[in-house]
Amino acid sequence: DWLLKAMPLKIWLPSKYDLPLIGETLMQQEWFHYAMSWSGMFYDLTIPFLLLYKKTRWFAFAIVVFFHIFTRILFPIGMFPYVMIVSTLIFFDANFHKKIIYFLKRMINSIFKIKTRSIQLIEQYTYKNKRLILTIISVFFVIQLAFPFRYTLYPNELFWTEEGYRFSWRVMLMEKMGYTSFKIVDSKTGNYFYADNTNFLTPLQEKQMSFQPDFILEYAHYLGDHFKSQGHENIQVFVESYVALNGRMSQPFIDSKVDLYQEKESFKHKNWILPFNDEIKGL
Repeated sequence: DWLLKAMPLKIWLPSKYDLPLIGETLMQQEWFHYAMSWSGMFYDLTIPFLLLYKKTRWFAFAIVVFFHIFTRILFPIGMFPYVMIVSTLIFFDANFHKKIIYFLKRMINSIFKIKTRSIQLIEQYTYKNKRLILTIISVFFVIQLAFPFRYTLYPNELFWTEEGYRFSWRVMLMEKMGYTSFKIVDSKTGNYFYADNTNFLTPLQEKQMSFQPDFILEYAHYLGDHFKSQGHENIQVFVESYVALNGRMSQPFIDSKVDLYQEKESFKHKNWILPFNDEIKGL
């Protein structure tokens, strides 16, 4: 979807029509959507190596600053761009960091008139329990490398079920919209009514809940507990849900015959999520 269909940028970028100069021009052009998708891919694949190579490091850092400031302008992603820009400084050599420290030291001395002690430099640091420390570090990195691929243990499309999606190195690769209603049923009498989501959720909460299976399950249990506390008996909670993924037509999302009040959250496959009737190429 990202490279061959420019999704979801083809959905997001045209909505930025209010940006000065480029909002009503570039942001509305399909070729620009593809250019952004492909350049983002090349950025992710090349930027670590450009930062590691001393001759291209400053050029790469300039690209990093531009990339993250531009994405901050386009998308509401909080402090993430600034954290990434500052974190990129780790690629610079020790002398560069010393200059930063000395600069900050002079600034503090001149502003606050604080007399700071000179920094003691240790060229080679020795530590105990090397084997234990290396083992812990190795285990940590193995977990960091393996954990994102846990989605391969689940069937169906990752972007659809979102099983194993979190912490899987996938950032801003999908746009989902959903409509989800909850039917509260008395299993003995068959009487039922529909819950009004606006009585329990904010607009943002309802939007996020409507297409994320774990949120849907959690909310179904919340509704069941809520109405049970009000005196309702033999409660069942059924869901009717339709979700659209990356510009496709909406499809049934949750099996409406399954009582979600009886389902439990776990790492097992959620068989009450209906299959995705399409295919997304890629890992």
